[in-house]
Amino acid sequence: MYKMNIGIRTATIIIVSLFSLQTYAGKWDVPADKKVKNSYIKFDAASAQTGEVIYTKNCQSCHGNPGKGNSLKSLNPIPPDLSSSGTQVLTDGELFYILTTGRMIMPSFKNVLSEDDRWRVISFIRSYNKKYVQVLSKFDPTKSKLVKISMDFDPKANRLRVDVKANEKTGIVPLKDAEIILFATRYFGRLQIDKTQRINKEGVALFSLPKNLPGDKLGNVELIVKVNDENYGEIEYQKKFNIGIPTDKPALNADRAIWNVLFKAPIWIIVLYTSGVLIFGLVLLYLLNNLRKLNKIGNN
Repeated sequence: MYKMNIGIRTATIIIVSLFSLQTYAGKWDVPADKKVKNSYIKFDAASAQTGEVIYTKNCQSCHGNPGKGNSLKSLNPIPPDLSSSGTQVLTDGELFYILTTGRMIMPSFKNVLSEDDRWRVISFIRSYNKKYVQVLSKFDPTKSKLVKISMDFDPKANRLRVDVKANEKTGIVPLKDAEIILFATRYFGRLQIDKTQRINKEGVALFSLPKNLPGDKLGNVELIVKVNDENYGEIEYQKKFNIGIPTDKPALNADRAIWNVLFKAPIWIIVLYTSGVLIFGLVLLYLLNNLRKLNKIGNN
């Protein structure tokens, strides 16, 4: 009897925990200042069309086609149909925050899509809401052109110094407390170096680099700095340094591989594909010839 009670209690705890997790997963705790954030890009047919291309590539596999109810049901929680009232009732700022930060099974697109592209995805989502009226942000995206970024490598400390300042009419303004991320370019994207930081009051951020960072055959590594600032927007700067371990390896698309283009595909795939096409063609010709004979017999 005691063991049975323990089993019932355990099962109850598990069920309640799963229900709580499901409830938590459906709610987003969006900061108040992020909720009221608006797009500086006008949501029109052009931005929605571009957003649809981005959505199809990055979001459709989970959320499905808006209005079709064909989101990926095997996920928990099930990704919502983004044309539904539950999504459309959210502010533009809430949608942007969710798309940027991600949580649980929802990935973060902060380092995958630019800020402009994230707003274009939201433009596509809003195209399914006939009652939606956009409130444009007063933010001027051209202010990002005022920002100047410089990078200097200290070989003794194996550390990268990044200076981020804006050339305003009133003078040089450091982008203090802005978020800054460092990446190294790789074959299939970017590799984040060190942790995400905040720029100090002098407009400086310091990144520790790994000593075994692979470079090209000359040891060159392309570093990319990405800055996110409330006043100046999103800024990127890249520079090549001779700080890596020389690595003379062929590119991943240099040899025959299943992910390569047709003329560089593995021989067995080319042979199998060609054989399949030939066999299909021969069978088709055989059937057409027999149909011709039957038609001839019928006419006689």
